[in-house]
Formats: sequence, C-alpha cells, structure tokens
Amino acid sequence: MRKSLGVVLAVVPVLAALVVTAPGASAAATTLKAGASAKGRVFGAAVAANRLGESAYVTTLNREFNQATPENEMKWDATEPNRGQFTYGNADRVVNHARGQGMAVRGHTLVWHSQLPGWVSNIGSGSELLSVMRNHISNVAGRYRGQIAYWDVVNEAFADGTSGARRSTVFQQRIGNGYIEEAFRAARTADPSAKLCYNDYNTDGQNAKSTAVYNMVRDFKARGVPIDCVGFQAHLSTGSVPGDIQANLQRFANLGVDVHITELDIGGSGTSQADAYARVIRACLAVSRCNAITVWGVTDKYSWRASQTPLLFDGNYNKKPAYNSVLSVLNS
Repeated sequence: MRKSLGVVLAVVPVLAALVVTAPGASAAATTLKAGASAKGRVFGAAVAANRLGESAYVTTLNREFNQATPENEMKWDATEPNRGQFTYGNADRVVNHARGQGMAVRGHTLVWHSQLPGWVSNIGSGSELLSVMRNHISNVAGRYRGQIAYWDVVNEAFADGTSGARRSTVFQQRIGNGYIEEAFRAARTADPSAKLCYNDYNTDGQNAKSTAVYNMVRDFKARGVPIDCVGFQAHLSTGSVPGDIQANLQRFANLGVDVHITELDIGGSGTSQADAYARVIRACLAVSRCNAITVWGVTDKYSWRASQTPLLFDGNYNKKPAYNSVLSVLNS
C-alpha cells in the first residue's frame, strides 16, 4: 500500500508539468494572419502592384497577411482598356506575389460601374453589352482559373438611401435587373472552383440597402443562381460602426452564404479607433460563416483615406493601437 502511494505521489509532479506545457496552451499569436488562422479565418489586405518594390511594404504584407486583394489591378479599366484588348501585367504581379507567399487571392472586381472604360459606357444595345460583359468575365476570370479563392463578381450594384433600388448604372440601364445574375453565371463557368461574392458598402448594418441585397441573395439561393458569399466593405469611422453589425452578418449567413469583411478601414486614431476595430472583428468572429477579413491597404500613407489615418499601420509601418486591439481580439 505504501509503495503504491509513493508511485502516485511521484507521478503528480510529472502530470503538473504536462499540464503546463501541453500543446493546447500555445503562446498567443504575434501576427494578424496567425491570430486569424487560429480562428479558422484569413486576414488580408488590399495590395498595390506599384508598392511591391518597397521593402517595408512587402515585409509588412508578407509578415502579417495571408490573403491579398488587388486594389485596382483587376478592374475593368486595367484589364480591358480597349475592347478585346486584355492586359494583365499588374494583376499578374499581385497574384504571383501572393501565391508565392502562400496567400489566398481575392479577385476584385469583374463588374463595376466605376473605373469603367468609356467604350463600355458608350455601348447602346443591351444584348451587345451583355455579350461584352460575358466576354470580359470569361477572359479575366478564365485567366486566373483555379488561382482565386474568391471573386467579387459584381460590386456596388445598389443605390444608397432608403429606396432599396438598383443603382442606375450602364449595366442596369441597358441589360436590366438580370445583369447581376448573368454575371454570376458567367463567373461560375469561367472559374468553377472560386467562391463567388457580391460586394457593397453601407450595408454593414441592417438598413434599406442591405435588406435589398439580402432579398437578392435570398432569391438567388432559392433559384440556384451561383452565389457563395457576400462582402461587406466596412469603410467606417469611429462613430459609425453599426450596433447591429453582428446581427446583419448573421442574417446573411443564415441564407447559406459566407460573409466577408472586404475593405475594412476606420477613420480615426488612438483608443477610439482601436475600440471600433475591435467591435468589427468581434462581430465577425461571432458569426461562424464570417471567415475572411480584409483591410483596404497596408499602411496609412497609401490609403485612399490617408488624411483619416484609417489602417492598422502608420506611415512608417509602426503598429498602431488599432493593430494591437485587433490582435488581442483574435487571440481572445
């Protein structure tokens, strides 16, 4: 009996050591991508091809992010400036860099009324414009077939305000409501393995615009139109993070689509900016189908909202309080 007790007592310190050093008790993540990966998410950034020659930019990008979105390089004016003339140099540069680093790539964007060459806007026939749109999608998505994790197929197709109406773009005017569905069907044919997303802004909370998008997605799912995800751009300020952002993400997820934060930037500074970022990240983590977060740029100095200092790294690539706040939430 005494011998058995001695064995038990001898084992206790060993068990205690195992508890302390167990693999599950791993150290907190020290980068955004590691923190997101531990939560089953990706954490990405919009990437500009013309910044890939800057060492600090590339070092920060490679260290912190595991998904890249070409900022402008895949838009229509960049990929088909003249009818039937496709150019991919800068888009290739972003894709090749990202894939070389093991990053997922978000294709952005196949159909958008902005950054659209004049020759497209001047097409007067709906049937001709539909043919041109299909051809554009076939070429661009086909070029990167099998290399893109997600495509923003159609971007910003709904009007702001309380009407819930479609935006009056050349595609809406010439082709009608069916152009969005036709774009998604063309994208599925061109790149069958990519997840296909609709992307918009001012849809982060529940309002007339987000409800109009919701109704479209519900209709698409009911009719078998290929849509896999919805992107919420989240261009915000410290006082404009919707209180119902989590509930809004969840209602879309309940339709059977993934939900992504796609262009996150929050104007502000210091603690208030850090708190606003934390609210958005917590909302995403609370929704199981919110599996991708992208900030719209790497550093404040190249942000389209540079004067509002909206990103996680300042102009010298220093981590801001917002960075620490996001990492803390990812590690929580």
